[in-house]
Formats: sequence, C-alpha cells, structure tokens
Amino acid sequence: MMKDSMRSKLLGLCRRLEEIDAMLASPEATNDMNRFRDLSCERAEIEPLTVKMKEYEKTEADIAAAKELAQDPDMRELAQEEIDFGEEKLQALEKALELMLLPSDPNDKRNIYLEIRAGTGGDESALFAGDLLRMYMRYAERQGWKVEIASKNQSDLGGYKEVICRIIGEGAYSKLKFESGGHRVQRVPETEAAGRIHTSACTVAVLPELDEVEAVKINPADLRIDVYRAGGPGGQCVNTTDSAVRVTHFPSGIVVTCQNERSQIQNKAACMQILKARLYEIELEKRAEALDEIRGPKTTIGFGNQIRSYVLYPYQMVKDLRTGVETSNVEAVLDDGDLDPFVIGYHRWATGNADAEGSDA
Repeated sequence: MMKDSMRSKLLGLCRRLEEIDAMLASPEATNDMNRFRDLSCERAEIEPLTVKMKEYEKTEADIAAAKELAQDPDMRELAQEEIDFGEEKLQALEKALELMLLPSDPNDKRNIYLEIRAGTGGDESALFAGDLLRMYMRYAERQGWKVEIASKNQSDLGGYKEVICRIIGEGAYSKLKFESGGHRVQRVPETEAAGRIHTSACTVAVLPELDEVEAVKINPADLRIDVYRAGGPGGQCVNTTDSAVRVTHFPSGIVVTCQNERSQIQNKAACMQILKARLYEIELEKRAEALDEIRGPKTTIGFGNQIRSYVLYPYQMVKDLRTGVETSNVEAVLDDGDLDPFVIGYHRWATGNADAEGSDA
C-alpha cells in the first residue's frame, strides 16, 4: 500500500501537470519564451511520473473490481488470480514511482564551468569558438545569469584557441549540461578571399561547479604549479608581474591555466576549481560507463562525439544530431543565444517523451 505522503505528492504532480498544460495553452506563455521554456522543461520532468501514477490508480481500480467479482462463488477463483496479479503489479509500480521521485541529477542546480576548445579548422575554428562563446553568453544573459571569464587563449584573428568561463545562476547545469560534445560549422569565412566553403569544429565541455565540502581530494604531491607572466594575443605582454598560473595534474595529465585575475593567488584558486571540476567529471564518466556495461549496448545518435551542426552556406540550418531539433534561424541561435528549442527538445528526448521531434523554431 502506497504511503499517504507519497500519494499526496504524486497527486499534486498530476494537478500541476494540468495547470502547466493550461498555462502553455494561454497566449501569455507563448509570448514569453523564458516562461514557455521553463514550463516545458517542468512538464517534461513530471509527465512520466503522472503517466505511471495513472497506471497505478487504474491497477487499484482493477483490484477493487476483482474483489467485488470475488463475491460470486462461480467467479471467485478467476477473480483471485486477477487480484494476485494486480497486487504484484502495484508493488512493481510503487517501486518504479519511488525511483522516479528521486532527483535525476544532484548537480542540476549548480553553477558551471563552460570550456570551449578550437579543433579542426585552424584560425576558422578559433573564430567559431568565439561565436560559440558569444552564443552561450547571450543565452546566459537571457536567463539572468552571470558570466565570468576564467581563462582564455586568444588567436591572432580575435578568436579563441581555448576559453573557459564560469556561469553563475540557478539551474545552469540543468539547462546546459547537454551542450557537451562536438560542434561543427560549415560556412564561407570572412577571411576566405576565394569564397571557398570551410568546415571546422570545436569541442564544448560543461562541468558542474563543486562545493568545497564535495570537492575532489587532490594530493599536492601530484601537482606541478608554474607561474609566468600573462600574455595577450600574438605574445603581447599584458602584465608586468608573474601572475599567470599553470597547474599540471600528473595522474590525469590535465593542465589548467588561468591569467585573467591580477593576483597570482586568485589565478591559482581558479585553476584548482577548474581542475577539481574536470576530475569530478572524469569520475562521473567512469560511473556512467560502469552503468552502461550493466545496461548493455545502446544506440548512439549522430557520429563521433558531434552533437550539433551549424550550416551557414549554401543554406542555413542549425540541427541537433541527437534529438533532430533544427531551425533555419541561424542568427537567432549564434547571435542571440536562442537555445530554448534545443534545451526543451533534449529534456523531452532524455525523459523518453516522444514529442521531441525536429522542428523549425
């Protein structure tokens, strides 16, 4: 028998789903994309619970009907079979509901470190990294979040070989964690005099910021810390003191550099925070791989680690290769940071909602 507290919570979610559906159908929601996005994400999270709860209630009704049928001596044996089957099903459903009520990801409300690295494509890839940084900064601005550049390595043409920023805001990890992976662009760069189409790529990593009490333990003997003079594009010196810091973690081979703060102490602290976040992400990946082995093989959407393509020429299209969500409004995505359709689409896809189909936003 389900506990009253659990039943009350699930029935409250059922009522909340009805409220959300009513609000999504109203003109006010469609006129406010932030509101529409938040409601859609909330709906995607609670709908599987309400579907399972309705199945639970139907099973309860079936058992009640079978018990009534059991009053007839001629139907008692058949009715008892239905009762036994229903009670076993109720236990299984209750267990499933208990698991579904657990938080899906304890990191969802955390701030994040967003890392963008230029890949194939040379200078054009570095310029694309700059475009991606602008896209995420615009998206953060739309959410009311704060963005701090933790580290950057600029190219001679104004792009970024690597840039790491800290995004501070409620639900940052929940909304941006699915951005990790390869991003590919196809276009004619402004630097291309002959008008040839170039294809280049960048990798994006989204790491949850850890609380000090949860931070990964690091043995100081496993570290090498170098200090040097900060430099700008093309080797230009931007600081007269050795304030830049490079931290090397020998066991993992991870190297983190920070030079944006004036103080060596501040840069070292930023390096350590990023290092801990990366090590934590590695640990999460190991756990996920272990779970995948238990679950068995699964189909990978897309190819390699590429998650999204940005085609600017000969036609315009941004497409998520995992969910199929796409839009021809490239400027809204890259220039204005309109990632809402992709965030909503992936949340629906990740929760098993069949409505996560490609759409022209």
